[in-house]
Amino acid sequence: MSDRRRLPSTRNALTHRFQVGGEEGYITAGLYEEGGLGELFIRVAKEGTTVGGLLDGIGIITSLALQHGVPLEHITKKMRGMRFDPAGRTTNEDIPFASSILDYVFRWLDKQFNNGQLELESTGMICPDCGSPAYEEEACLKCTAAQCGWTRCG
Repeated sequence: MSDRRRLPSTRNALTHRFQVGGEEGYITAGLYEEGGLGELFIRVAKEGTTVGGLLDGIGIITSLALQHGVPLEHITKKMRGMRFDPAGRTTNEDIPFASSILDYVFRWLDKQFNNGQLELESTGMICPDCGSPAYEEEACLKCTAAQCGWTRCG
């Protein structure tokens, strides 16, 4: 295991307001001196709820992973496409639909810190099983949601 790289006591941060399926929240991304992501806080309007508590936990785990050297692109690749409520339309034209708050958060982080490198070329097709965007790979259509697994070839 690598050594933990802590952020300075006073640090810059980005705060982003979002809405997914009518649920409002905020992402706060704490930054290292050089601008890299070092911590994540996810807050939803309904503090004290199960969803709020789980999102706090995801933020802590993500922060620890980043501080121990796990590349953000590995985290975003695994977390994007997760599907659970609340889901639906967002207020962000770059991410018009999210399959969950986590899908939105990690897609937003990908766009902010990975220059959207994980964005797959859109086919305009939506997965019939879960409603996430589908992409084309080796003459097959595949769902972007890792947990879904929907594929159509030929």
